[in-house]
Amino acid sequence: MNVYLGATPISKALDQGADIVVIGRCVDSSLVLGPLIHSFAWTRDEFSLLAAGSLAGHLIECGPQCTGGIFTDWHTVPKWHNIGFPIIEASSDGTFIVFKAPNTGGLVTFGTVAEQLVYEIDNPKEYLLPDVTCDFSQVSLTESAGIDGGVVKVQGAKGLPPSPFYKVNATYLDGFRATACCPMGGPRAIEKGKRMAESILERTRIMFHQWGYKDYSAVNLQILGSEETYGPHAKQNIEGGPREVVIWLAVFHKQKEALEIFSREIAPAGTGMAPGVTAIIGGRPKISPVLKPFFFFYPKKYIKINIFMNGQHVETFQEDISFTSDLTASHDEPQSQEDFKDLPSGPHVYRLEDLAYTRSGDKGNTANIGVIARHPPLLPIPQENINCFGCRKLFPASFRKRTT
Repeated sequence: MNVYLGATPISKALDQGADIVVIGRCVDSSLVLGPLIHSFAWTRDEFSLLAAGSLAGHLIECGPQCTGGIFTDWHTVPKWHNIGFPIIEASSDGTFIVFKAPNTGGLVTFGTVAEQLVYEIDNPKEYLLPDVTCDFSQVSLTESAGIDGGVVKVQGAKGLPPSPFYKVNATYLDGFRATACCPMGGPRAIEKGKRMAESILERTRIMFHQWGYKDYSAVNLQILGSEETYGPHAKQNIEGGPREVVIWLAVFHKQKEALEIFSREIAPAGTGMAPGVTAIIGGRPKISPVLKPFFFFYPKKYIKINIFMNGQHVETFQEDISFTSDLTASHDEPQSQEDFKDLPSGPHVYRLEDLAYTRSGDKGNTANIGVIARHPPLLPIPQENINCFGCRKLFPASFRKRTT
């Protein structure tokens, strides 16, 4: 089990004179906020400054995701092979600029920074961190040229007191898994792939019964190339379907010995089932343990943090919970029809990428998609007018200021 610490231990270690700080589990943004607290002597109750420093850390925590990596307009990003990492230049008032290393690939634009801003934050008005509760809903991004690849100025983050709890991440063993990937070629490849996978499962289940093993705890079967990932939005295939697919068969079981049977029984499909199997990618499926996370909140007042310098214990402290609140995340109020009166009406169909930048992310077992309107008049498009498959939540953009 690991507690997600914040920036305070880092800033305290720097205050003690450390050149390098080694910390255990912590939130990504604290790696930037800690040095900023130390450098600018920000106090625990300057919440908007702490939110600004957290935003700086959030924007660069995933490296080149801020400089054009996995960008909606990927085709405009140069030199992926040498993409530059982002750099933050911060001021004591909480404003900062984002740019990238010189003579490298990538871009720093409104779009690249805005996409990373909405990454994994769920509700932009109440982004919960151990140091501060952040409100990013009025953040302003100002794009300009002048530095190789571009520069974006960021300001407008607001802060509220943090909660009195830490997030704890616990992992536990939940059985074992094995995955088989097999390319399948030739006519009716989808039909052959499904039948082959189902036959392997049926054959091994008979063996499980004979050897006294229970059934698989879970099975994931996908025919990559069939567009089944898209569900009802899949494009209709040409007659007979594609001539090449990949069988992706992942199985789970509480006992490793059962999956050894599965691993062994993949190879016979090459001579005893469908024509067109070209190889087993990676050879016989390897068996690996399934480690699953479990998250919960734990009171900060019960956690003691120790700081060591050069092998010597120098400080023990607990987080100051006098600056905390019992805030829980809530979501934006529904938009009224008044917001939509100036939008075009009628049977218009657009690709989402033509109207907005998007970035998906996940926290625990929740996946979300951040949507940033490319142009201000498009901002009030109602959420229900966006078709989204495979995601549980879709949050409209709350970033209302853009200067270029």
